Amino acid sequence: MSSSFQAPKGVSEYVPPRADLFYAVREAFAEQARLAGYGYLELAVFEDTNLFKRGVGESTDVVSKEMYTFEDRGGRSLTLRPEFTASVLRSVLENSLHKGALPVKVWTTGPAFRAERPQQGRYRQFYQLDLEAIGSEDPRVDAETIAIAWNWYRSLGLTRVRLLLNSLGCRECRPAYRALLQDFLRGLDLDEGTRARVEINPLRVLDDKRPQVRAQLAGAPLMADHLCPECKAYHDRVRELLADLGIEWEDTPTLVRGLDYYTRTTYEFDHPLLGAQSGIGGGGRYDGLSEDIGGPPLPGIGFGLGLDRTLLALDAEAREAGGAPPPVAPRCEVFAVPLGDAAERRLFTLVDELRRAGIAADMTFGGKRLKGAMKDADRSGARYAVILGERDIADGVAQVKDLTAGEQTAVPLTAIITTLKERLAQ
Repeated sequence: MSSSFQAPKGVSEYVPPRADLFYAVREAFAEQARLAGYGYLELAVFEDTNLFKRGVGESTDVVSKEMYTFEDRGGRSLTLRPEFTASVLRSVLENSLHKGALPVKVWTTGPAFRAERPQQGRYRQFYQLDLEAIGSEDPRVDAETIAIAWNWYRSLGLTRVRLLLNSLGCRECRPAYRALLQDFLRGLDLDEGTRARVEINPLRVLDDKRPQVRAQLAGAPLMADHLCPECKAYHDRVRELLADLGIEWEDTPTLVRGLDYYTRTTYEFDHPLLGAQSGIGGGGRYDGLSEDIGGPPLPGIGFGLGLDRTLLALDAEAREAGGAPPPVAPRCEVFAVPLGDAAERRLFTLVDELRRAGIAADMTFGGKRLKGAMKDADRSGARYAVILGERDIADGVAQVKDLTAGEQTAVPLTAIITTLKERLAQ
């Protein structure tokens, strides 16, 4: 009988064996971040609500419609984080990391929360990988962040990911473009809510996915045609660097992303097999965000990559190729099967010794007979079973069975760890 309770609607929850792939994908990213010199940051799950209002932007759907906000017992307004960048920058400033070597290079991961309408690839609790480089206004840093994500996707075996690239200009050139765009948008047949957005953040209208709006945007002025010389040179340099790295991109002049803090370099990773939820990650530069949340002038760039959608992309490419998602490291390599009380005691210590030697090991519990214990061994996914009975103990050996080939050999107990290490390495 199952529990009468269920996970809340819209929560992305993972259990074995799916969780094993989730973990492996996350660890693959951790390795890419480590190789590039990014340190790990563990953050609070909730923050002062004003951090997101000022950092993300009150005109965004995230702040105006999607945040989980509550009042604590002290009357303070707190919000479950809907994204990571504002929290990362708050932590960097609070802990004075920006007073050391620049850029500050950090990454983090965990759940984020938005009151979305749940559907495939869009959840109320979802998981992100976030990476930020704070304190440097250098095109090479922009290209580096893109390359880290790109290399991660490639390490997972994803081949259909597309990089969409744009520049949103700076505080020098964007105001004139903003006014030009507003004049254009005011002449369109838009609903009341969209008209209000035109006055607050007109660039966000370019990101509207509704067909009736998109049809009217065909002749809209584009930021790419109104960049100041400095922003144009900066964007050209980013593209040159990506070309040097062998990373292909698609110029996407309507790309604005969904948060207010982006400036200059803006990008998104798109996967065409995922339909409406094809955006699997993205990021950009946010050179004014530190000042927006009360900090000193401090340029920055970073991204958030969706773990949930990356798993869906792996599934989609596997289906297209007629196969299965990439295998992950087995949770168990060696499974111990004791026959009798003395064997249980000896194998219990052997399993611990195997784990200390770096071998994933487990054993059957509950005093099962050989047939039931071997079923457990098969279910574990282990390559080898170590079977021990009273006669084996007297002879100083254990039976090592290859669970794939079915071959079984007697191995001295004194050599069991060395033997298993050698066989597992083959």
